[in-house]
Amino acid sequence: MTLKRAVRLLSIPVLAIFLALVVGAVLMILSSPLINGLDPGLPLSAYAALVSGAFGSPDALVQTVVSATPLILAGLAVGIGFKAGLFNIGGQGQFLVGAVAAAAVGAAVSTAGGVVAIPLALLAGVVAGAAYGFIPGFLKAYTGAHEVVTTIMLNYVAIQMVGYLITGPLRAQGATFARSPSVGNAALPVLFGSNGHLGVLFAVIAVPIAWWLLFRTTIGFEVRTVGASPDAARYAGMRPRLVMMLTLAVGGLLAGLAGAGEILGISGYMPAGYSTNVGFDGITVALLGRANPIGILLSGLLLGAMRAGSNLMQIQAGVPVQVIDVLQGVILFFLAAELLVRRIFRIRAARVQVDELQTVTRSYSSQTPK
Repeated sequence: MTLKRAVRLLSIPVLAIFLALVVGAVLMILSSPLINGLDPGLPLSAYAALVSGAFGSPDALVQTVVSATPLILAGLAVGIGFKAGLFNIGGQGQFLVGAVAAAAVGAAVSTAGGVVAIPLALLAGVVAGAAYGFIPGFLKAYTGAHEVVTTIMLNYVAIQMVGYLITGPLRAQGATFARSPSVGNAALPVLFGSNGHLGVLFAVIAVPIAWWLLFRTTIGFEVRTVGASPDAARYAGMRPRLVMMLTLAVGGLLAGLAGAGEILGISGYMPAGYSTNVGFDGITVALLGRANPIGILLSGLLLGAMRAGSNLMQIQAGVPVQVIDVLQGVILFFLAAELLVRRIFRIRAARVQVDELQTVTRSYSSQTPK
């Protein structure tokens, strides 16, 4: 990739982040009378605390990396789908299914040695996530059911399924609230800091593997070709149906791995009402990273840093942590409104190309692949 092309690809995401920070600053100033009186300097103190909370100490750096890990994996789950022309909104459900499977198997083998318990629990999470991702892939390939609709519906199925399992057959005996038993020896060991668990390495390893698969292998070429034109791929002897099923299954595997990592590395058990936005945050990560594994790594670290630093921002500046969700939403808005960003900064329009935003906005009228 040439420097000129890299700058062109990065310009809109960087400017979207800048504009989101400006909008966030304006909102902070307008809302400052409700906190401590009108304070034009509130955004500076808030952003300074945010940076300090994310990078100001070794523990802060560890927390940033730990927060970014599931975001990177979920972003890869969405980004790989974008490359095949698929919009996988089912990361939430795939994450939860992988988490509950890892919790169940982890509890079942909790007394076994870690060398046995950890791989079994992780395997359960990735297999469950892959299977859950395969379902919308199969429906898309053989019935034409749009993956946006099926993955959204499967998210709600996963939420209710987790609630049933944890309040029923998987509920820990004697627990004060509905949760699964402890995973015991299946818990991921801490490698650095207070909570820098083994799962952090999953994202570090997954990014180069995803890049290699997409840009250096035959299957990656087929994925990108199907994303650009299923008809051209079929004419060239490729099998779009198989590629679609495989792509969404791999996305589910990555999201399931993220869920398994959170349970085995952070909580140690699965509550009935597990609350997370990782699946949907993965969409922001994938869009901000332009569906490129390297870009997803960087955008995942950015959002992880924002999550890690939000608590100190609230303590020192009095700005609620929910402003991070606002910033994330505004970043998405400016990414979607690329034409607006280009006009604000007088950037020449790029050539029309098949990319992740075209996948998001593509009509649902495409026919079932053959």
